[in-house]
Amino acid sequence: MPEPITVTHRRYVPASHAHYAGNLVDGAYSLGLFGDVATELCIRTDGDEGLFASYDDVQFTAPVRAGDVLEVTATLVASGRRSRRIEFVSRVVCRGRPDKGESAAEALDEPIVAVTAVGTVVVPPRP
Repeated sequence: MPEPITVTHRRYVPASHAHYAGNLVDGAYSLGLFGDVATELCIRTDGDEGLFASYDDVQFTAPVRAGDVLEVTATLVASGRRSRRIEFVSRVVCRGRPDKGESAAEALDEPIVAVTAVGTVVVPPRP
């Protein structure tokens, strides 16, 4: 297996992604970000973007809202001939504070784990 690797991205969640009352964002938003960090991980380990094959487990543990800043991490945990098993975590690291002002926000002392997942990507065979 290649040397253990973790890839991390941060993304501001714009108001245009809020679909529900309370400025809630659908869970698919984090899953899309998981695809982005998996792509970079595959590029770094295999020199190819790879293709997502499946999720084994997805847990939505806390809400994501417009105005949040998410930190999304992919960690390679197993490697087969063409498959790569990856653990994902999406954490809220900053959150809007409309109770303090229209554009108020704060960096959280303790990030909130919003979504976790385990997935498999496949890459082309090595020559």
